[in-house]
Order: sequence, then structure tokens, then C-alpha cells
Amino acid sequence: MFLYVFSNLKATVGLDTLYSNQPLSQDAEETLISNESKFELGFFSLGDSTNSYVGIWYYGIPGDKTIVWVANRRPIPQFHRSYISIEAGILCVHSYDRRNPESDFFIWTANSTYANATKAVLHDNGNLVLSDGLSVIWQSFDYPTDTWLPGAKLGNIRSSILTCWKSPGDPAPGIYSFGMEMDPRGSPELFIWKNSIQILWRSGVWNGSDFFSLSNGQRNFSYVKNEQAKYFTYHISTSLTSRYVMTNKGRINQFVRTKNQNWKLIGFIPADSCYSFGFCGPNGVCNMHSIPPCRCLDGFITRSPQQWQSANFSGGCIRNHPLPCPKNDFLNTSILSMPASSQPLDTETDQICRFNCLSNCSCNAYAFNAGKCSLWKGDLLDLHEIVGGRKSQGNLYIRISPHKKLSNVLLAVFITIPLLICILLAYILWRVWRRKHNKKEAGETGENLLHLNLEISSRQNRDSDSITTSSPLGGENKVSNLPHFSFSSISAATDNFSCANKLGEGGFGPVYKGNLFGGKSVAVKRLSERSGQGLEELRNEIVLIARLQHRNLVRLLGCCIDQDEKILIYEYMSNKSLDHFIFDPSKQGLLDWRRRVHIIDGITQGLLYLHQHSRLRIVHRDLKAGNILLDDELNPKISDFGMARIFGGNELQANTSRIVGTYGYMSPEYAMEGSFSIKSDVFAFGVLLLEIISGKKNTGFRDSGCVSLLGYAWELWKADRILELVDSNLSIPSPFVPVRFIHVGFLCVQESPGDRPTMSDVLNMFSNEHIQLVSPKPPAFTSGGSLGSEIDKASSFSVNYLTASMMDGR
Repeated sequence: MFLYVFSNLKATVGLDTLYSNQPLSQDAEETLISNESKFELGFFSLGDSTNSYVGIWYYGIPGDKTIVWVANRRPIPQFHRSYISIEAGILCVHSYDRRNPESDFFIWTANSTYANATKAVLHDNGNLVLSDGLSVIWQSFDYPTDTWLPGAKLGNIRSSILTCWKSPGDPAPGIYSFGMEMDPRGSPELFIWKNSIQILWRSGVWNGSDFFSLSNGQRNFSYVKNEQAKYFTYHISTSLTSRYVMTNKGRINQFVRTKNQNWKLIGFIPADSCYSFGFCGPNGVCNMHSIPPCRCLDGFITRSPQQWQSANFSGGCIRNHPLPCPKNDFLNTSILSMPASSQPLDTETDQICRFNCLSNCSCNAYAFNAGKCSLWKGDLLDLHEIVGGRKSQGNLYIRISPHKKLSNVLLAVFITIPLLICILLAYILWRVWRRKHNKKEAGETGENLLHLNLEISSRQNRDSDSITTSSPLGGENKVSNLPHFSFSSISAATDNFSCANKLGEGGFGPVYKGNLFGGKSVAVKRLSERSGQGLEELRNEIVLIARLQHRNLVRLLGCCIDQDEKILIYEYMSNKSLDHFIFDPSKQGLLDWRRRVHIIDGITQGLLYLHQHSRLRIVHRDLKAGNILLDDELNPKISDFGMARIFGGNELQANTSRIVGTYGYMSPEYAMEGSFSIKSDVFAFGVLLLEIISGKKNTGFRDSGCVSLLGYAWELWKADRILELVDSNLSIPSPFVPVRFIHVGFLCVQESPGDRPTMSDVLNMFSNEHIQLVSPKPPAFTSGGSLGSEIDKASSFSVNYLTASMMDGR
């Protein structure tokens, strides 16, 4: 029977329907294509593997297939040949061993109750539907693998959850899964699990319109509840193509397809560390807008202060005093999310709910919302502060000592009103004093910037060896060895921050030129109130630049932390930044080949110092032409360490959920996964190296049909026309010299971090022309549009924080 069926296979390429008498053959590479050519079903293999699978992918997208569903997560072996068919009313994948034609078995069958199917149709939403011509018998949307498509189901039964691939090249089920469960009151909640039992993230209970832990609300989500099933589905604009993927890193990524057919990551969960399950431990409250992000509930103290100081909050908090149960009271709060693991209680009133918790000494909190009573016994886990305009989940009542509540009332009555009056009077007096002394030198609040001696400051800066953050930045120690200037003297030096003295503005805030009495100048960076950056970036600048001394790093001369003012003082760079030269046609000729090589060498030396030779191993994370400043002699200096991160002695890689940087310079592993290392800086250096040689920007590039400078350069390299990349303004001593520099640039921008050289290797390649260079692999981001291409905002999960800071020279 098997040989008869197989010999009568009919080609069904281009059709969207599989009939019982028309199987799909693996040997003939036959596929189903949906009616409007959006999805395709057939056999596929991954990479160099000889194993094969049956799956569904997007039709017509160039490059590797984007698989959205896999029938057999166990592979079809190398010597087997298979076909997809409807046999005895059941959809199945049939296989036989070519070495033994008599062998005949099923690789996979659709898990359907009825065995009377006559056809299977691949729809334009990616759903494979098996029917008897009248009703649906089985559909792939009920059995997702690792991808959630619009219209597909995410439910509370095992078959309708997402399970990640074991690895990018192996669709076998991995250890992470994403699905829905019902809380004890019957309300749905989303979870990410490890090994099916360990909770890594929870969404909070669905309130009918969104989830607490998804920052922008999920108004495109729909919850369906009927006798057959309970599940979530979602819908998006018809102009966008979107998918959610459960990754083998334990994260849900949301992608949308751009106009140039690239996939762009626009959101992920957990959105940050705060929303990792139990991040602040028992009785700890998380708020990523605070420093540190965790605090204890009122009446609790940290279990291990040493662990909290090292940013390990998992130990959580314990009560500072035992409670005299049952003589307690409850503190009403609506600014906290509901903890995990509640226990329902059927009661009719808030009073009965309260009494039940009060009479049980192990009950630490209760809530009565929407006519439902919930109790929490033992520690309270996975608490968050409600910020950013989110709606309260209701009132949570936390058990406290009765005298604490009384003392709070007394404080409110006897202290608050007089205190407000005192604060108001103090503010009025301060405003009068500030206005009167604004233009007067105020040496008592700091040194006078106008009398700064830059030579002495340079010596002090080099000798400084113990700079730490001051209390206004959230630390415990005072800034040492770093001059602190009075605000009034800074205001005088910049002519009250006049527009005429403004040099530019970046993500941190505006930068002004300050004129000293000695005729010298400084650059004054002032934190803007509307800045997307803040205390963390300011702390980085002070801690890092003050302690790192190198001729190719910009010098920090001092700071001012006064009331709401946060200001940094730098050496003034008269020639502004590198991008003012290499991207301006009128100035490109000022940088001849010798000067450009000098600038490249200086940047290399500066990065090598950061990565290898300084006391601290530093990853800059925002290296670009705008952050390379040029002094009077056009010597390069790396600036703007607000996004930089310190690595420990044995630390090689770190991850972040807050992706910052500049389009065009971010490495693929950082832009897509939040993973960064010194190789991330190497990637940005490679982009910068090609920009310096070509005089062209990587972002916004449009030439010869290429969408980025990397893609254009790679096409020239493959065509053996790479010298066309060199800036036409340059007179080069030998054609071999720029080719070697470009070769090194290609090695730096390879997609895999492991393929990229270190900055020490780069320096050796530049200084020793006898070193044989390996052939580069294709650069990242050359298969389609740029990472920064504009798309419609359709993120259901929180959107990454990507910056494109612009700064004039200082």
C-alpha cells in the first residue's frame, strides 16, 4: 500500500489545500502556500543538519526561513524520506527508510478526536486547519510550538502553551515555557516557567483589559472563556506582521517586520530585572525607577544588608519586631501590586475578610476587591510599586503593629501642618537669598570655577585615585579629590548659561562653553530636567572618568551638585567632535590620510586602555563619531561615559533589559538580546573605522541599492573594488594601506562576538603589517534594512530604550 500511495504523489506546489488523495512529497520538495502567499508549509532542515522537519514559515522572505510552527519536534532521520498526507481521516507525516523500503511508520499525527478529515487548508494567518468539509476537526493554532501568531491561542492546557526550542538549530522542546494559568479565584494570569514548575515571571491577574506587569497595557489582547476552553489571543493592525517567540534564553520577544522585510525586536518580557519573579525577595518591594530598586515593606528590615549592598536582593526582608498577634492592625495601601500565591475565601463583605485574616496569626495581608476576598499567609512575594500611570489593582491591607498606625496618625496631626508651614517659609527665604546672591561669588558652597588653574587641575586629576559618588547620588561616601565648584561661579563663567555659549545638547542635557579669568575655556555639561538620563549616568561619569587617566580620554575637571543642579566640568575641545569633520563635505579635506590614521590610532589606544590596561575593565557602550572629541591638534579623546559599565575581574559578559546606545553602532547581540561585552565596543569601533576611511555615515546610508555603509562596503569587498570605499578627498600613499585598515574593520563588525578581535589584536594588526589577516565573515545587519528604520509603534510589551544622542564638540 505504501509504495502505491508514494508512486501516485501529485505536485501540490502553490496550492493552499491538501486533499486525502494528494500527499506532499519531501523528495519533490512540494509545499502548500496560503491563498495570499503569506505562509508556506513543507519540509525543512536547519543549518548543515541532515535531519528534517515539517513546519510552517513566512513565504517569500529572503534568507533563512522564519519558522512559526513545527509538527514533529523529533527529527526525521537522515536516510528517511517522508510525505504529508491525510490517511484514514487523520493528518499525518509518514516516513520510510530508503535503505529498507519495506519500513513504513508515522513520524507525527494530528491529535484529533475524530478521524474523518477530508482536507487540510493553510490559511493566510499561518493556521493549518483540518476539516471534513463542514467543521474544523483540528488546527495548528491549538498546538503552538515556540511562536505565538495573531489569532492563535495561548491557553491553560498543556497543548496550548509556548515551549522554546532546545537551541536555534534544534526544535526539540527546551526548558522554558510560556502560558496561562488560573488563580484560585478563577482569573487568568500569564507565566514564564523553567522546567515547567519554576516561575520566572508572572503578569499579574488579568483585569479585563490588561496585565499589571506589561507596562503599556494589552488592549489588543482578548480573553476567551467558554465550555470548551479558556485562552488568550491577540490581534494587530493588518499593515503589520508580528510574532511573539519564547526563546531558549527564557525570554518572550516580540518582533515586527519592517518595510524592507527585516525582523525588528520591539519588546520583551521580563521588561527589566524588577519584573523577574521575586526579584526583591520575601517582603521586598521593587521599583526600577528607584536607586536601589528594592526596599522593604513598612515594619520590615533587610535580612542581609551585606547582600543588598552588593545588589543581591533575593534574601528579602524580615520584620524588625515580632507582632503581638492577634492584637494587630492593617495598613491600607493602593500603591502596591498584589503579591503572588493568594488564597481565596468566600465571604460577602470586607469586614468578614478582614476578621478572617486578623484571627489567623500566619495571615500577613488581605484584599477585598470586586467582591472577592484574598488572603496571604507567610511572606509576601513579588511585590511592585505601581508607577507610571498604571491603574491600582485594588487595596492591599498589610498586617502591622497597632502602635505604628497610631504613631502615624499622631505624626500627621501634630507634625505635618507645622512642618509644611516651616517648609514654605524656608522656601520663600531661600528664593529671596538665591535671587540676591545669584551673581555673587559663593566660595562657601564650592570652589570658584572662574579661578580654575587647568594645569594644577590636570595634576590633581592624574593623582586622584579614590573617587566615589556623593550622597546626592545615592551613595554613602563623599566625593574626594574631585573639585566641587559653586553653582554661582559656573553660572558666571557661562554668562548665566546663555544661548551664545551653548555648544550642543545630548541625551544628558545641554553643554555650554565656560570662560575662565585666565583666558582658558572649559565645557560645562548640565543635567536637563527633561533628560532621559539622570543619576545613574552622572554617577558613571564621575566614577569612571575621574579615575581613568589616559591621553585619549576626555578629562573631568570637577562637578557641581547643588540642590537640583547636577553639573560636570570637562576640558574644552575647540575642534568639537569627529563627526563635524568626516561627515561634512566642506571639512572632510581638513583630515588628510595621515591625520585620519592618527585619529584611528588614538581611538584604538583609548579603547585598549579601557578594556585591558586600566584598573577597571570598562565597556563604553556608546562609541560613535559624535563621542570622539578633537583638541587643538586634532588628537582624539573618547567622551560621554554615561552609558559605560564596569566589569569585574573575571567577568567577560553581561546582560541588560535596558538597551541604550546609538543606531548603527550597536552590535547585534546587544541590540537583539541585551548581551554586551568588550566585543560590543569592538563592533562599534569597526563601524567607526569604516566611517573615518569612507567619510560616510553607516545610518541613513543610501547608495547602490544598499541600506547601510556596512552592506555597501561588503558588496565592494566581494567585487574586489574596495578602494572605491575610500574618501575621494584623500591622497593615499599606497593602495595596500587603506585596504588593510578596511580589512581590520570588517573583522571587527562580524556578527558573532567570538569572531571579532580584541583591541589588543587590532593594535597588533595596525602596527605589524606582516601579520596575516584572516578572511572576514559577512558583517552584521547587511541582509536587509537598518536597525533604526521607522515602523509603526505596535509594541504590546515594553519598548526598548534606544538613544540616538547628538552632541556638538566641547
